[in-house]
Amino acid sequence: MSYQLPPTGPSLSASQRPLEDNYWRASSRNSGSGSLGGYGLSQSQSQSGNSVGGISHKLNSFFETEKPLPMYKDKPYFAPRRTGPARQRQRILYGVVGFVVLSLLWLFAGSGGSEKSKTGSGSMKGGDLWNWAQSFEHGEAEKPTGWGSSGIDWDERREKVRDAFMVSWDGYEKYAWGFDEYHPISKGGRHMIDGGMGWIIVDALDTLIMMNLTSRVQDARRWIHTSLQYNQDHDVNTFETTIRMLGGLLSAHYLSTKYPDLAPIRDDDEGSPGEDLYIEKATDLADRLLGAFESSSGVPYASVNLNTSRGIPSHADGGASSTAEATSVQLEFKYLAKLTGEAEYWKTVEKVIQVVDDQQMEDGLLPIFINPESGQFRGENIRLGSRGDSYYEYLIKQYLQTSEQEPVYKELWDESLMGIRKHLITYTKHAQMTVLGERPNGLYGALSPKMDHLVCFMPGTIALGATGGKPLAEAQKSPDWTRRQDEEILLAKELMKTCWATYLATKTGLAPEITYFRIDEPPRMMTDMFPSSTMTEGNSKSKHEDLLLVSRPLYPLEDNPWQQDIDIHPQDRHNLQRPETVESLFYMYRITGDETYRHWGWEMFKSFIKHTAVIETDESDSNAKGKKPSSHIMGFTSLSNVNTVPAIQRDNMESFWLAETLKYFYLLFSDRDFLSLEENVFNTEAHPMPRFKPTGDLKTGWTRKPRN
Repeated sequence: MSYQLPPTGPSLSASQRPLEDNYWRASSRNSGSGSLGGYGLSQSQSQSGNSVGGISHKLNSFFETEKPLPMYKDKPYFAPRRTGPARQRQRILYGVVGFVVLSLLWLFAGSGGSEKSKTGSGSMKGGDLWNWAQSFEHGEAEKPTGWGSSGIDWDERREKVRDAFMVSWDGYEKYAWGFDEYHPISKGGRHMIDGGMGWIIVDALDTLIMMNLTSRVQDARRWIHTSLQYNQDHDVNTFETTIRMLGGLLSAHYLSTKYPDLAPIRDDDEGSPGEDLYIEKATDLADRLLGAFESSSGVPYASVNLNTSRGIPSHADGGASSTAEATSVQLEFKYLAKLTGEAEYWKTVEKVIQVVDDQQMEDGLLPIFINPESGQFRGENIRLGSRGDSYYEYLIKQYLQTSEQEPVYKELWDESLMGIRKHLITYTKHAQMTVLGERPNGLYGALSPKMDHLVCFMPGTIALGATGGKPLAEAQKSPDWTRRQDEEILLAKELMKTCWATYLATKTGLAPEITYFRIDEPPRMMTDMFPSSTMTEGNSKSKHEDLLLVSRPLYPLEDNPWQQDIDIHPQDRHNLQRPETVESLFYMYRITGDETYRHWGWEMFKSFIKHTAVIETDESDSNAKGKKPSSHIMGFTSLSNVNTVPAIQRDNMESFWLAETLKYFYLLFSDRDFLSLEENVFNTEAHPMPRFKPTGDLKTGWTRKPRN
């Protein structure tokens, strides 16, 4: 069912659209011979009837340029927004010729800046793209020759990610603008609650800014100004609303002020000159969310009514909150406290960590449910997948967010990581792949060799904790570097390999939601196999180096010995476009400098393009004799079964496809100093925020109880 654009929908005739569809390029990059004005528009393109500056041509030629893949807060002073045409002089010089040429071509084409001219009726021409994708069947890929990066244009690959984002966004903008859910196959949308939450728009806002998509940012900002409100008389999930909506607004504020040349907006919001839109909206939302923390213990309720600011216990799980959800809102509220100077935000969320730590759980490993009234854990299930994961992530990230000025969080992280190594790390039966399992019945119950895709945030987070975000080579020169950190890097590498294997093991090259592994009985644990004094590069590797060398698909999967260790259950074969593995690839590449991780990411990206693209075929194009019907990519969607080709698609695009997955691909293929790890910390929804030093009341307000 089609939906008409609401009255507050974006202008589809923005004159800037055809220009922004050509990516701003670094001044050091050569646009190549035969290109016009640095916009990457070749002479042959300008003379053809292709859409000027559109995505169509780019993705039609996705594979024409494909090269063989190698193997393998004090009240703050809010400075005036740096708005207006604040372009660097060099960028103007590079772009003026291209601007004139593109404008003329746009005029002569009679497009008038229409949606059709932008992306081909809201779609992207996908003929060549589709043909290329289909050619990657078993046995047809290039034979790899090595993991060197010679001849690979990573800027060009980053451009392809940007193209995929624009197609996804433009489809949503055309068919479901303002809706919280988007169904790209049926071309419709739906609100999660009456009035909507701006779920997709706010969540993807900072990705738009990063990718310099100025007019699209203007559309999103206009919608936020005119339509976004947080007074719905309905309960919403405390955690998800914090990490996606609050985090998205805070990150948009940060990027638009710290990096004013990224998607610069010419004017202030209509009718509200000088308004700091993102902070106003974020503060309104945060004040409403605070009601969730008004429990007896201070642990937040799972949900909150935004209109009444009243916390609501979970309707399931005996009213318990998820441990991960209660302990993964600290980065957002602490940054807001820094921006506004309101210490209440800081103290409220920090109290939660104190309540958690006061229980002195053994080896820093926590059950996945906690009661908001008593502050006590419920059950014994310990895992780093759903409901457990981001607690551990936010320990090390809180330490880094405050510029390593709060050592209690590093202490908590180190304790938990040692507990993970002791109780949860095991190895597969045949290939000794490293597995981060679960303890459903507590630390001394049986180990389950099960890994949610969500667990694959851990390799990158471990590496981040080891070096603090610095390049490995630099960190290793520090006098504070120890053997333990070397071991953590090795563990990160091996877990990364296992996460990569879950992609290799399916017919689509995309990982299932959950993977089980075959292990020995009793399981071989890390502490049994590698005492801390003997874990080295040589003895910690899995037996089969082909995991490092595979350029998917290289040969039939059943020929891989490690394949015997992977067990995907029928109910777990869906893929929701999750970001965790590419997230870790991003961290691993930035920290180790090993381009292997970029190559793995490229293989994953191609599989997403091939199997999750929503294709529409225009049969009218086949009226001419001998002409094949054209295909258009209308968007990308989740899958029901990663082991079936053609892939069985679900009609849903998750907001984190735009907010996280494509963002991390984009960052993976970007230069290392673009949003560097030394200066930024990403929340669990991939929204970047700055590191800062805590001052005044904004500091750790608790100390740990003595350990038994």
